[in-house]
Amino acid sequence: MRTASVARTTKETAIELRLDLDTRAESNVSTGLAFFDHMLDQLARHGGFGLEIKAKGDLEVDCHHLVEDVGLALGDAFATALGDRAGIVRWGEAHVPMDETMARVVVDLSGRPYCVFAADLPSVILGNGFQTEMVREFFHAFATRGKLNLHAHVLYGDNTHHKVEALFKGLARALGAATRVHGSAIPSTKGTLTE
Repeated sequence: MRTASVARTTKETAIELRLDLDTRAESNVSTGLAFFDHMLDQLARHGGFGLEIKAKGDLEVDCHHLVEDVGLALGDAFATALGDRAGIVRWGEAHVPMDETMARVVVDLSGRPYCVFAADLPSVILGNGFQTEMVREFFHAFATRGKLNLHAHVLYGDNTHHKVEALFKGLARALGAATRVHGSAIPSTKGTLTE
């Protein structure tokens, strides 16, 4: 079973998260930020993952702590659910259009965290308090704790909502491809993807 449960509590946030890489169960996400919930639902739905998240944070300050900490917790869950990463495809990529926008996301579940985030997102609020600067923070936190190499680019576009949603859907599709089981060997000449 490629599943993981993560509980993360700090003075700023409280997060309970459950991930199932192999079950296309309905996602159930509640963070207090409707736009962020929508993006996390897209991640689960288009990645083919079962995802449950209950998260609270100091949103009266701003959304930074909550969004980043959800990224950290989700990265921890992916790292745990993948185990030694034996049998996975390892690489995944997706080009996702959304109206006038095109995003490209490429991942390597290499065990080596790195994130390249190249998206021109104006500093605006989406929905009920989601700051666009937090998209970069989420992707970086997720890549670091998930121990994966992540490249996310908005190739072109105008509408900020479309750019952000295309990035999350691209991440979903790339992760769905990379986590797919394709045998039993560890896909590395080193013999490990966790060191």
